[in-house]
Amino acid sequence: MEISIIFKIGAVGILVSVLSQVLKHSGREEQAFLASLAGLVIVLFWVLPYIYELFDTIKKLFML
Repeated sequence: MEISIIFKIGAVGILVSVLSQVLKHSGREEQAFLASLAGLVIVLFWVLPYIYELFDTIKKLFML
């Protein structure tokens, strides 16, 4: 696993949390929720190949 993915996830987390707080304080709770949801989806798309690789490795391990 690359270390850069951890930094990307951290950067998206910080960006989404700041954006969400700004939107909440300006009275736009719906947009804050959508920004959080978009951040979650982006990170999920980045992590999904690693999860697939993990399950594939586990499947190969038990098919010895």
